[in-house]
Amino acid sequence: MHEIVNAAANFINLDAMTIGYLFFVGFVGGLVSGFIGSGGAFVLTPAMMSLGVPGLVAVASNMCHKFPKALIGSIKRAKYGQVDVKLGIVLGISAEAGVLYGAHIQEGIKKSFGEAGSNLYVSAAFVVILAVVGGFVLLDAWKTYKSGNTSSEEKVTKLARWVQSINIPGTMVYFKSINARVSVLFTIPLGFATGMLAATIAVGGFIGVPSMIYVLGAPSLMASATELVIAFVMGLGGSFKYAMHGLVDIRLAMIILAGSLFGIQLGAMGTTYVKPYMIKVVMGTIMVIVLFSRALMVPVYMSQLHLINEISAESAKILKNLSFGIMILALVLGAFIVLKAMWQGRREEQLATQEALGHSKV
Repeated sequence: MHEIVNAAANFINLDAMTIGYLFFVGFVGGLVSGFIGSGGAFVLTPAMMSLGVPGLVAVASNMCHKFPKALIGSIKRAKYGQVDVKLGIVLGISAEAGVLYGAHIQEGIKKSFGEAGSNLYVSAAFVVILAVVGGFVLLDAWKTYKSGNTSSEEKVTKLARWVQSINIPGTMVYFKSINARVSVLFTIPLGFATGMLAATIAVGGFIGVPSMIYVLGAPSLMASATELVIAFVMGLGGSFKYAMHGLVDIRLAMIILAGSLFGIQLGAMGTTYVKPYMIKVVMGTIMVIVLFSRALMVPVYMSQLHLINEISAESAKILKNLSFGIMILALVLGAFIVLKAMWQGRREEQLATQEALGHSKV
């Protein structure tokens, strides 16, 4: 464990440009987080790593900034009636167990294979999960759009209807977001997987939000808002666990948090103006772009571990710069999609209000 603390002591130097970049990263992460409820960590962790922050430090610092941001976001969205507090707490409890187990795995990899091993693990996990979840979410959003059913009404999946139909005495709990009773035997593994993934790559929403939508049957808006409650519970426990081993760079956490606090409130307001399928479009699009950013760095880490032929310093630099460039694209595009969706949604709402007022005068 002493080796881990020593390795983590080499935090990156912060200059004005790096601080500005981190603040912008935090703003976009907060904007996306408030909008889709995933914690925005699938943007933040790779963005920090693109600056040269070790994977484990990026994960730990990300978790540290997460819980105050998630608390503010969940309170904000609770005002719009989008949060299922009971579901958030039930999933959050089992998620905390997953966080502790996932942190233990991360520390073990860092100790056995060093920084390159940890970076490879985090990046490979991002690539696989982003490909699976991002692809699925985008496909679902496309099917919804093609079907023409882009209204606020969402269909409950066959899997969710089956889960809601199972009655296991002594384990049933009613959740308002689902408007049904569900056995906690279904929520425990979902929460544990969410927490384990959060401790591994600081992104629990990849599992949390889709599982609430597709497995439990919660509407997109309520699932994304309730995930913020889970993120608060996980972030609190996870950051304490990592901080005990000197892996939290509090400077990064505070700069990103400052940007996030602006973004998350704007993102939360945006959810009241957009159709649910747009949340899936935003989530899926950013996931796929970030996937390519992290995938470019996988050969570099594999070379450092001597798993493949050594990559020259010049080639490694090119891959790193490309990865960084794609990361910037993901940040800018993510902010653009969310803000454009908000502007269009608000404009449509204002036009509808003006039309209604015009009819009432007649």
